[in-house]
Amino acid sequence: MIRDHVAVDEVFVIMQIGDQALDAVCDQAIDPAIKDAGFTPRRVDRHNEGDLLKSEIVQFIERSQVIVADVTNERPNCYLEIGYAMGLGKKANLILTAREDHHHSSPNFRQDGPKVHFDLEGYAILFWDASDLPAFRVELTRLIKRRAAIVRPTDRPVERGTGLEWRDELRARAETGLADVGRNAYMEVTAELRPPGAWSQTRLLDVLRESSIHDFGWPIAVVLENRDEYRPRPTSDGITAEVAIGEGNGNPWGQDRRSYDFWKVFRDGRFYTLLSLFEDERDSGSIFFEVRIMRVTEALLLLGRIYRRLGTSDSDQITVWFRHHGLAGKELRAADRGRHFIECSTTEDGVESSITTSLADLESNLVNHVKDIIGPLFVIFEFFELSDNVLADIVNKFVAGER
Repeated sequence: MIRDHVAVDEVFVIMQIGDQALDAVCDQAIDPAIKDAGFTPRRVDRHNEGDLLKSEIVQFIERSQVIVADVTNERPNCYLEIGYAMGLGKKANLILTAREDHHHSSPNFRQDGPKVHFDLEGYAILFWDASDLPAFRVELTRLIKRRAAIVRPTDRPVERGTGLEWRDELRARAETGLADVGRNAYMEVTAELRPPGAWSQTRLLDVLRESSIHDFGWPIAVVLENRDEYRPRPTSDGITAEVAIGEGNGNPWGQDRRSYDFWKVFRDGRFYTLLSLFEDERDSGSIFFEVRIMRVTEALLLLGRIYRRLGTSDSDQITVWFRHHGLAGKELRAADRGRHFIECSTTEDGVESSITTSLADLESNLVNHVKDIIGPLFVIFEFFELSDNVLADIVNKFVAGER
C-alpha cells in the first residue's frame, strides 16, 4: 500500500507499548489533549493499516503535523523514532514528555532509575505526574496548539501595528549610527505605557540613573556622564543618548572594541533603545543563548524599575516589542562550554516579538515573559527550543545577581 506522505490533521504518539500504566496516561491525558487541540490521535499499535509495523511508524512520522513522544522508561525504539523524526527535519513538530521521576530535580528521581537520556536534556520536556493527569492534559493541549501554529503554513497576512512611526524614525537614526561604527547586528527594545504619563526630563534622568542594572557589562540605556559626547541630552519631548565607539576612537575604559548604544525615554513614558550585540565584541559569528536570555531579562527588569520609580500603578499596561536584526549566517551557541549543546545556524536576518502585560504581572511572571520573547528568536535557529528549567535558572540567577 502506497500513500502520499503529506501533513494531515493528526498527531502521532510515540511511547512504550504494552505498559498498562502508560496506556492509562495515553487514554486519560494524551489522546484527550490531542482531541482538545483539534487533532486526531494516532498510535501505531492501535491504528496500523495492515502494513509492516516499521513501515507504518515511518509513514505516521512523515505525515503527522505534530508528534508527541513520551520517553518514559527509556525505551530504545522510542529514542530511535525520535531520532528519525529529527533526521527528517521535524524537530519543531516534536513534543517530548516523560514521567516526572525521570527529571533529576524530582524528589522521586533515583540515580539507578529511569531518566531522560543525556542527548535530550537540552530540549524542552513536559513532565507529567500520574497523580495529576488533568493538569498534564491541559498543558499538553496548549503545547500542541502552539506547535501546530508554528509548523502549519498560513496564507493570512501579517497584521502590522499602527502608531509606531516614532519608533521607525528612531530606528533609522540608530541604524545609521550603528553602521558608522562598523556593526550591523543589534537588539532593539520599544515600550509604550498605557495610560501615558507626563514627567520632566530631569525626573526621567534621575529615574534612569537609579534604575540601571550593572550585572552584565554596560547596562541597557547606559548613562555615561564623564565624557561630553556620551552624556544624555534633553529634548523637548524627553531625554536621549548615543554612545558610538568605532575603531580607533577609544572609550573610557581603554578597551579596543566597536559597540553602539542609542536610547531615548519620552516624557509620556515611551522607551526606545537600539544596541549592538554583546556577542559581536567577542565572536561576530555567534549568538550565545544565555546572553540573549540575560539581555531580554535585563530589559524587562529595567522597564519595571523605571515605571515603578515613576510611580505608575500595578494595573497600568505595558507593551514591549523586541527586535533582533543582523542574524543571517550566525551560529546559536552556548557561552558555557560545559553545556552539552548542538550548535545551529539561521539564514533569517531578523525576528520580532512582543508582550502586553500589567506592571504587576511583568514582575511576577518574568520567566514566562522572557520565554515568550525569546522563543521566536530561538525558533529561527533550526527550531531550537530551550528547556524551561534551563531558561528559568538563567533568568532567576540573573535577577539574583548570580550570572
